[in-house]
Amino acid sequence: MHRVATHARRLLSGALLTCLAALPAQAAWDLNMTRGVTSTSREAYDLHMLVLWICTIVGIGVFGVMIYAIVKFRKSKGAKAATFSHNTNAEIIWTVIPTLILIYLGYAAAPALVRIDDTRNSEMTIKITGYQWKWEYEYVGEGYSFFSMLADTSNEARQLGAGINPATVENYLLEVDNVLVVPVGVKIRYLLTANDVLHAWWVPAFSVKRDAVPGFVNDGWFKVDEPGIYRGQCAELCGKDHGFMPIVVEAVPRDEFDAWLAAKKAPAAVAAN
Repeated sequence: MHRVATHARRLLSGALLTCLAALPAQAAWDLNMTRGVTSTSREAYDLHMLVLWICTIVGIGVFGVMIYAIVKFRKSKGAKAATFSHNTNAEIIWTVIPTLILIYLGYAAAPALVRIDDTRNSEMTIKITGYQWKWEYEYVGEGYSFFSMLADTSNEARQLGAGINPATVENYLLEVDNVLVVPVGVKIRYLLTANDVLHAWWVPAFSVKRDAVPGFVNDGWFKVDEPGIYRGQCAELCGKDHGFMPIVVEAVPRDEFDAWLAAKKAPAAVAAN
């Protein structure tokens, strides 16, 4: 028995040392939602944290009462099981409190849910079409559209027998040949559909994830508050190359966007003439 106890203590000590050694690596883990760069993403984050804290408080309360009851009223201390069948006051409490919490959460979330689909006062519209396995972006009313596909660097590295270490490829499977450029601080309405099968346009930093359905047009909006490059992926299993149709959006100041769009439209206008 003593030998078993000693072995158990050694195992416990080893496990503790392993956990302590792993703490620096765990500190770099980003397990929570990100606040994102749009008002929608920040609202989603705040609601997420609200629900998380409510669940944490409820969990601490429930498990605290359970542990107290198990320790305080255990058989070894002479406790005897109660003989009552129910307690009306307790049933009212555990019914009313969750109901009030749900009502409060609904009250807190409803305005955000309404704003998510409010595309009024949009300053720009972009049509997004999913294909196997690429995206087409059209600046509605501007006469300019293009396809966006997986970048050649990632496409070459993913091939069997390529002899390329994916770890050496920057933004492996998250880079495209043509990025979607949008202006900062502009409310952009997007029209989302698909040409063949179901796809889903997902950019976590925007808190946008919506299905692209053949024969149907979904819409929504986003307004990027900070310049930068934001990455996403198709989030609907759409075929054998589903994992190879990333999304890259570059947000730039309005004057820089206008200059970029004019430069892109000029060759198209020359070709049309």
